[in-house]
Amino acid sequence: MTQTNVKTSRGDQFQGDREEFQMSPRRKTALVAGVLYLLTFVSIPTLVIYGQVKSANYIIGAGPDTSAIIGGILEIIVALAGIGTAVVLFPVLKKQNEAAALGLVASRILESGTIFVGVAFLLSIVTLRQAGAGAEALVTSHALAALYDRIFLLGQSFMPAICDLLLGFLLYKSRLVPRGLSLIGIIGGPILLVGYIAVLFGLIGQHALLAGLSSIPVALFEFSLGVWLVVKGFQPSPILSSDTRDASAAAATNPFASRRP
Repeated sequence: MTQTNVKTSRGDQFQGDREEFQMSPRRKTALVAGVLYLLTFVSIPTLVIYGQVKSANYIIGAGPDTSAIIGGILEIIVALAGIGTAVVLFPVLKKQNEAAALGLVASRILESGTIFVGVAFLLSIVTLRQAGAGAEALVTSHALAALYDRIFLLGQSFMPAICDLLLGFLLYKSRLVPRGLSLIGIIGGPILLVGYIAVLFGLIGQHALLAGLSSIPVALFEFSLGVWLVVKGFQPSPILSSDTRDASAAAATNPFASRRP
């Protein structure tokens, strides 16, 4: 009898320890969203990798196409991760403003769609090269490179500004993260929009220093948000208090529901 009681007490102790260290659903949501935001930065090397593909004589040159293909894969990862950030955060953000949260999901999908199209443009240049199209396809390759630059400007300058304005607003109102962090997105979005418009009207070059500087606040916001969500998770917020009340009510109604046999 004593031995049975000892085993039972040990089992209860292990069960208690497991429940104590078990990650809450909201912490898991924050962690996954943070990792996905950090994944959106894996395509940074394409700024260098794609230089060769977009060069004037790439299609008639020699050498492997591996770097261009790797760049395309990295951009696809970014596109999928971008959609994932909005989808994962939607159940939480909709408690603050469902229309804005749904707008964020739609904006991320549109942004990712333009990334996929851009990858298709550049990989089409690779395909022409591999097929031995030669000098006759130079004009086509130049057109594809120009299309990539144009859709990059739309999909990775204009759309991220819209996404971060929506996200910054939702995070600021909900206080899920420090408001100072949310303000970076709210301020950075319009700065990126101004840079986009300046490039669109030819006031500055797409690859000019000012164009690059206009994207820094948005990049800082998304990277800092990813790190915060991974390390800290969500702050206590009124939109999360309903979950706590529901969980407490469920535990009070059935205190053994959370225990596994």
